[in-house]
Amino acid sequence: MLEEALAASAAVAAQCADTSRIEALAAVLAEKPCHVALTVARGSSDHAASYFASLAMSRVGIPVASLPMSIATLQAAPLRVAGELAIAFSQSGRSPDLVETMRALRAAGALTVSAVNAPASPLADACEWQLPLLAGPEHSVAATKSYIAMLSLAAQLVAFWQRDPLLLDALRALPDTLGHAARLDWSPAVDALCEVERMIVIGRGMGLAIAQEAALKLKETSGIQAEAFSSAEVRHGPMELIERDYPLLVFAPRGPEQAGLIRLATDMRERGARVLLAAPDDVEGATLPLAASRHVALDPIAAIQSFYVMAAQLAAARGRNPDTPRHLNKITETH
Repeated sequence: MLEEALAASAAVAAQCADTSRIEALAAVLAEKPCHVALTVARGSSDHAASYFASLAMSRVGIPVASLPMSIATLQAAPLRVAGELAIAFSQSGRSPDLVETMRALRAAGALTVSAVNAPASPLADACEWQLPLLAGPEHSVAATKSYIAMLSLAAQLVAFWQRDPLLLDALRALPDTLGHAARLDWSPAVDALCEVERMIVIGRGMGLAIAQEAALKLKETSGIQAEAFSSAEVRHGPMELIERDYPLLVFAPRGPEQAGLIRLATDMRERGARVLLAAPDDVEGATLPLAASRHVALDPIAAIQSFYVMAAQLAAARGRNPDTPRHLNKITETH
């Protein structure tokens, strides 16, 4: 897991070396605008889809929804998706329900795209457009470099779709940013979480996708019952859980959501919670450093890179092997 997480920057560099497929797809989307977009994914891939959704909605203005696969597979719903974008995210491209959903969407007239790490896969064959992640073989059950590659690919698609030179320039610099992020000291998190059994991970906006992914990794590699919430949602029912010494990990990268995330961290500390605030160095009270990319929209990608290194170290400190979590397989085939 650690070796593959550290290889994420090389995967992003490989993507940046040849953007011809993404540029061609973005040109089609610009020429024939769709009204909505659908994402199809599970697990870490669905968290990458969440990042794509937030980025596309905030920058392109197109509504994006996650499609429950059973709607297309088990219920065979007559989806009216002709001319709309449907993009599937996957590491293996082999889960039957994912493949069948994309086949159904393509048959219904959707513009189907696979963002998959296995170009020679049933999912890639099922879709009209293929966008290889270029992450290379991933052996650890816990996905790391493939997840970061999905985030990078999603950002590239939106950048070319929007024709945003600033975001494109930041993407070209992202491999260096990831290298810096991987070297940041997150050891306070290992110390703080070594003995915990449950916790909450908080984000908002594009950072919510990172909180979701971090919570999943804490579950599958360290056995911690971690749940992810938006900082707006945690003030409702989940607030009842937060008492003295309750552990919270708050991702507060740059952006319009940062001020509210910092306020929440402050409020929870006043209640006695154990708050790990991941934020840039200029944020007072930050306990975990975050690297700044050349564009605010890419800061969450650097944040998860720092987290992955810590997560591998935390699993080892808890006496677990993050490469082979109990009861899990690399490829999960659902129907």
